[in-house]
Amino acid sequence: MLACAALVLVGCGRMGDSSWNPMRWGGAQQPQSLAPEGGYPTSTNDGRVPLAHVTSAKWDPMYEGRLLVVTGLGASKGWWDVALVTEVPMPPGRIRPDENGVLRLRLVGKPPLPDTFAAANPPNPASDTITAALTIPNAVLPSLREVVISGAGNAVTLRP
Repeated sequence: MLACAALVLVGCGRMGDSSWNPMRWGGAQQPQSLAPEGGYPTSTNDGRVPLAHVTSAKWDPMYEGRLLVVTGLGASKGWWDVALVTEVPMPPGRIRPDENGVLRLRLVGKPPLPDTFAAANPPNPASDTITAALTIPNAVLPSLREVVISGAGNAVTLRP
């Protein structure tokens, strides 16, 4: 009986990867990483492209952190499905700046269908501005030095 208990303890110790470990007797392998199989996606292949111009960016206070509110202007009327996306692929809901404290975002959206009225007409800055927002949690703010939001033609830098 004492030998059996010692054998179980040895299997759970430093030799955890050995066949003596009772946790491996079922044959199931534990995942080695929390990353999805094949890694995180490296690009958004959903048809969204950068908006022509980022017009402004501002911070709004929130209980959970800060709300980054960005306005932009498309190359024509009729842009839709606009969002702020990170330049470096990150898991959904997990935002973090790079090692220098810079968070790089892109203002992207879907253009209107070709050969439509919206695609043929230039935007009116008074009525065709587009707004997108992104919540930056309190846990990220201490390591955040600046946010750079880019469009197709320009970039805006904002400090917290």
